[in-house]
Amino acid sequence: MEKLDIKSMSLDELKQQMKELGLPAFRAGQVYSWLHCFYVDDFEQMTNLSKDLRAKLAERYYINSLSIKRKLVSAIDGTVKYLYELKDGNCVEAVLMKYKHGSSLCISTQVGCKMGCKFCASTLAGWVRNLTPSEMLDEIYYAVKDSGQRVDSLVLMGIGEPLDNFDNVTKFLELLRSPEGYNLSLRHVTLSTCGLVERIYDLADKDYQLTLAVSLHAPNNEMRSRTMPVNDRYAIEKLIQACRDYFKKTGRRITFEYALIAGVNDSIQAAEELSTLLKGLPCHINLIPVNEVKERGLKRSGAQAIRDFQNTLGKLGLNATIRRELGSDISAACGQLRREEGMRREEKQ
Repeated sequence: MEKLDIKSMSLDELKQQMKELGLPAFRAGQVYSWLHCFYVDDFEQMTNLSKDLRAKLAERYYINSLSIKRKLVSAIDGTVKYLYELKDGNCVEAVLMKYKHGSSLCISTQVGCKMGCKFCASTLAGWVRNLTPSEMLDEIYYAVKDSGQRVDSLVLMGIGEPLDNFDNVTKFLELLRSPEGYNLSLRHVTLSTCGLVERIYDLADKDYQLTLAVSLHAPNNEMRSRTMPVNDRYAIEKLIQACRDYFKKTGRRITFEYALIAGVNDSIQAAEELSTLLKGLPCHINLIPVNEVKERGLKRSGAQAIRDFQNTLGKLGLNATIRRELGSDISAACGQLRREEGMRREEKQ
C-alpha cells in the first residue's frame, strides 16, 4: 500500500484516520501537534506515543521533509535565502526577510512555473510539478527551525503561480491557520497571482481575508501581452473587473505589483493610463525595479524614472510605493538560485 502524506491532512481528516485504525480521537491531536507545533520529521520523535503505535503509523504514513541545499545570508540586511531540496531531488526557494514588526517568509508553490512572464527567472527551467500542502508548510517549518524565530507573515510570491495550484494552496492555507497547528491569521498572508481570473473568483468565495497581490506590470493589453503571455488568455479588462469583484466580496484592498522596465512600461503616459484603468478601485501599487535576468535582456528603469512614475500616480490619486530591495547581494529574487543550481547540475552531466 502506498503511504499517505500525514502532514497534508487536516485535524478532522487525521481523526478519521485514527478511527479507521481503531484508535481514540485524542491520538490525532497528539500527532497533529508533533507535526505542526514541534515540526518532527520521524514518528520515533513522538515520544508520548507507544513504540507499537509509532511503528503502526510509520507503516501507513510518511512525514514529508526537506533539506537545505544552500543557504545565503545577506551581509547588507540579514535577508536569508534558502534553496530547499525536495524528496524527489527537485529544488525550490524561500526567502526570509527581517523587519521591525517581525519576520516575513516568501515561499514557492510549484516547482517551476508555466506562466512564461518575460521578466521572471522562475519560468526559465519550465514547470515540473505542484507542491503539496506539506511541502509548502515545510518551507515555513524549516525556516523556523533554522532561524530560531517564528515567521509572522507570509508571501506566496516565490517560484510558481499559486492559483495554478489552487487545491493544494487552499488546503495549505487551511492547515496554516489551524488553531491547533501553526495558527497564523490569513490576514498576515499575501498571495501573488499573474491573474487567473476564474481562480480569483474562487478565492473570493473562500473569503480568507488574505491580501491579493496581482502582477499587473502594464496599463493596457498590448503592453501587458509583450511581457505576460497570460494576458492573451485573460484580457486586462476582465482581470481588473475580477479585482473589483474581489474587493466587493471580501472588502480587502488589492495590491498591484508593477515591475518597471526601461523603455517598456515606465513612461509618464503609462502612469496616466494606469490611473485611468484603476480609477475607483481601492488599491495599492507596489512599484518594483525589475530584476535583470541575463537570459531576458530587460533593463530596470532608472531611479529618476521610477520616482517620476510614482509621483505621477500620486498626483492622480493612486497610492504607490517603491519596494525596498532586500538581499540584493544574494540573488534574493525568485528563481535565480534554483536556476544556478540547475545549470550547475547540467555542467556535471
